[in-house]
Amino acid sequence: MYKLKRLRVSKAMRDLTAQVNLGIHNLVMPYFVREGKKIRQPIEAMPGVFRFSRDELLKEVEQLRLAGVHSLILFGLPGEKDDAGLKAYSENGVIQKAVRALKKNFGDELAIITDVCLCGYTKHGHCGILKRQKAKGKRQKEFSIDNDETLKVLVKIALSHARAGADIVAPSSMMDGQVQAIRQELDKNGFSETAIMGYSAKFASNFYGPFREAAGSGMKFGDRKSYQMDFRNSDEALREIEADIQEGADILMVKPALAYLDIIAKAKERFAVPLAAFNVSGEYSMVKTYCKSTVHSPQSTGIEKELALEILTAIKRAGADIIITYYAKEAAGWLKKT
Repeated sequence: MYKLKRLRVSKAMRDLTAQVNLGIHNLVMPYFVREGKKIRQPIEAMPGVFRFSRDELLKEVEQLRLAGVHSLILFGLPGEKDDAGLKAYSENGVIQKAVRALKKNFGDELAIITDVCLCGYTKHGHCGILKRQKAKGKRQKEFSIDNDETLKVLVKIALSHARAGADIVAPSSMMDGQVQAIRQELDKNGFSETAIMGYSAKFASNFYGPFREAAGSGMKFGDRKSYQMDFRNSDEALREIEADIQEGADILMVKPALAYLDIIAKAKERFAVPLAAFNVSGEYSMVKTYCKSTVHSPQSTGIEKELALEILTAIKRAGADIIITYYAKEAAGWLKKT
């Protein structure tokens, strides 16, 4: 008879025999950056998360650095939008200016990741350039995403981020060939050291709602199911990941995380490439809402900490080397005390 309880009798014994240990170095903090000054704007759907102007972002990142987290990913909120997302690749765009400021203040102490997409920069809220379809009969005119035209824009965005000083560019549009197109352009322009984190398996998920409010990237019509992945499929996710590897991705990503732990595990088992998982806005907000509902319970003390660390550890246990999470700063504080 095995008596496995012998390995659980104390915290010291549990720590000694733990198979997976979540570390601060595994965490990446997402930030929303907007135009303006002295702005620290709370996001209603995501308690504890803010939109920052560039000056306030620098203050916030200094606190992040002191907490021990040295990696972040930036999402931009431009001052104005159009149908082509022109502000996304402006040399004086909100992300470009933020990256330059962060590099000036923190140098190589930070690993700066930038999201490369169009949804936050277009009036329609889709992740690419729209192509109008011919009307059929009495049906209204329909639209689709022009994959090849979108690639041309994604390349411009990634190159502008690299010029500003980004360490990693992360294309999230789920356009076919996006990693290859960006890799070729970066190399051609002298940015062969800039890494690519491919949003390799990004699912058309219902967990993105709070993010769309935060980034102002909600769609004016339709959905993203024609270019983001069907959540019923797993083999397709592995094909997407393999394609990104072949195209030159340095890091892979599965997004969201919690409902896709099986995808993370399969990807880690099959591919020997650094693997990221995005613990997305809806997952974060669900924990916040649950913990708020239990605030008066006798068992509520420390429940948010315990639940958040359980989730993050589960993501790492599934195989993620890198975890992008809105809990990064808080989790770093908790982990220092354990």
